[in-house]
Amino acid sequence: MAGRPEKCFSLIRFTLLCLKMVISSKTAPEIPTIDQAYSKISNSITVEWTTVPGATSYLLTAEDGNTIIETTVANSPGTVTGLKAATLYQITIRSISASGQSQASSPKQAKTVLAAPVLEVSSPSPDSILVSWDAVYMAVGFSVSVMRANGLGRIWKENTTNTSLTFSSLDAGTLYTIKAYAWNANGIPGDDSTRNQRTSPRAPANIQVFFDSGALKASVSWTPTEGAFNYTVVASSDSSQRSCSTTLSSCSISSLQCGTEYLISVSANNDAGSSRSCSAPTLKTVACAPGRVMIQEEPPGHLSVAWSNVELGDYYVAFVKSDDGLEVHCNTSLTQCNFLSECGFTYFISVFAYNKAGQSPLGDVFNYTTAPCCPNDISPVLVSSDRVEIAWSPVRGAELYETKAIAGYSVVECNDTAPACTLSALDCDTKYNVTVYSFSEVRGSNLSCSSHFITTAPCSPEIKNISKDAFSMINVHWRSTNEGATYTVTAQGKKGLFQCSSTGETCRMGGLPCGSMFSVTAVAETQAGKSLPSYSVPLETVPCCPTGLTAAQVTQSIINVSWTVGAVAQTYVAVLESYIGQSKCHTHQNHCLLGCITCGINYTVALKAISSTGLTADCAYQSYSTSVCCPLGVKLYRLGPNGIRIYWQASRGAANYSTDLYGSKGIFTCAPHAGLSFCDITNIPCGDVYTVMVSPVAETGLKLTFCPKKIYSVTCSGSTLGMVIYRGKRNDTASPR
Repeated sequence: MAGRPEKCFSLIRFTLLCLKMVISSKTAPEIPTIDQAYSKISNSITVEWTTVPGATSYLLTAEDGNTIIETTVANSPGTVTGLKAATLYQITIRSISASGQSQASSPKQAKTVLAAPVLEVSSPSPDSILVSWDAVYMAVGFSVSVMRANGLGRIWKENTTNTSLTFSSLDAGTLYTIKAYAWNANGIPGDDSTRNQRTSPRAPANIQVFFDSGALKASVSWTPTEGAFNYTVVASSDSSQRSCSTTLSSCSISSLQCGTEYLISVSANNDAGSSRSCSAPTLKTVACAPGRVMIQEEPPGHLSVAWSNVELGDYYVAFVKSDDGLEVHCNTSLTQCNFLSECGFTYFISVFAYNKAGQSPLGDVFNYTTAPCCPNDISPVLVSSDRVEIAWSPVRGAELYETKAIAGYSVVECNDTAPACTLSALDCDTKYNVTVYSFSEVRGSNLSCSSHFITTAPCSPEIKNISKDAFSMINVHWRSTNEGATYTVTAQGKKGLFQCSSTGETCRMGGLPCGSMFSVTAVAETQAGKSLPSYSVPLETVPCCPTGLTAAQVTQSIINVSWTVGAVAQTYVAVLESYIGQSKCHTHQNHCLLGCITCGINYTVALKAISSTGLTADCAYQSYSTSVCCPLGVKLYRLGPNGIRIYWQASRGAANYSTDLYGSKGIFTCAPHAGLSFCDITNIPCGDVYTVMVSPVAETGLKLTFCPKKIYSVTCSGSTLGMVIYRGKRNDTASPR
């Protein structure tokens, strides 16, 4: 049941479609009628017809027997395109509406016109245009016209059966429009072809050439020409060609070659071609720099400069500039110049060639260095026995100095860059021929330098011996081989410097202080200078005698002799001598104890100072008297309850005495009258022990203290008279200092 309605609907739709087709076939539009068909363009035909009511568009058909081309258009007229030129077509048309399409109309024949010729145009000259083309199918003739592109001026028109045509008497550099078409045997023109062509420009006139000799550049100018887009300048010679292009009326050609003649041409260019100037000016560049330059200095002080001849060179100028900035030049039409030169200079030499164009480019700059100058103020700074120091002012051009000293077969040399030299290892007291040669790396040594004579200082003398005569004069003897020398002997020590001079081989000197060490040297002197000192010889003078010699009696038989230390003395010998005998001591101290001395007599005191080397100085003598002998038999006696008498035996010789009692209750002293040998002391306490000493008194008033002491006891009981009890003896002696 469900499938039956669907089958019913399909049947209904098919019935309706069939009904529609039947209705449409009955209402198709009318067939149009072609009024005319013609061709104006070689690839199309235009059709005109009467409009059909109800038609919405039309279908045009063109058929040539081989191909069918259809085109739908909206209304009349309509054009069929894409056709072949000069071809007969059969044209039909159908009208189209919403109801359908009509049958084709009655055919009508139409032929497409000839194709347009394909033009080739050019401007062979500034006033002409050449037009050429290939043959056109079915064409029997051609028509060509020329006019300015801007529409101004006349029109040139030519008919021809050829395939080329030249139009002349045109304006140069002007844009023209060329139009051409072909026609058939019926005289019907075909498509036309249009081209624009510019005539070539006229050649530039009034050409001017300016040459820059320094830059080897030519600047070319001209009067601008009509229609020229740009210009080309060509400078050509037999060996090269240079060019430049510009849109202006001037151009520069660079990198030209020296010594060359160029032909200058200027071409004006546009899209039609170019035109070259008829009259080409010539340009002669500057000459090239002269080559094969040769420089010679012969004789010294004269420079000769020569070179080779060059093309286009009218004359030459040679420049010579020294390294101090001074420049000279020579102008000549020859190939050589001469100049003055000086020693020690480097000369920079350049040669230029000249012509009307100017100066040649700078060629090679040559330098020539003359020999260095010779030192002429050589002076000795220091002359010694084996060495000579010389100096001089620096000279121009010298890089090194060679100094040579010759004496016989002996040759000493030194080389230095400084203007000074020290010649060493020379022989003393010898005359040398000294020459200083200046040297440069370029020219070597200047062997024309003069020599000088320099004599070395004398040889050092040799001291043979030093002696001393009876007058304490020092005699110095030496040996030397110098000629005409004066010798100076010097003794130098801490206490001064002493000298003596002589032209012989000995001299004497005196006044040397005692106790001194000296170094003795000898020096020889001549006009050449002084020798080195001789080897020193030591000299020792005798020791100095001590000062402040004193003798002091220590005991009755001992004397202490003392003195101040003398310079250089190492030991001393002290001698005490009298008619009785002699006492002597040898010591390294500054004092000595002499014993076995007899009291109360005169002695002579002598002292000798001895150095470590054994040199002895006998010093001055002086006398000394020993003291009076100590008294003997000293005894004490009571004088009442409080008195004591001291008694003694006087020694030989007159003397004064002094008596002293030392107790716990005091010291009691008495001095007897002259000539007496006792002395009384009163008011002395009893019951005490006393030390008693009786001493001689010297003439100076000095009381001697080395006499023996005795001890006594003084009692208070018993008789008031009588001896005091003796208790013992003390020998207190002063110890020597």
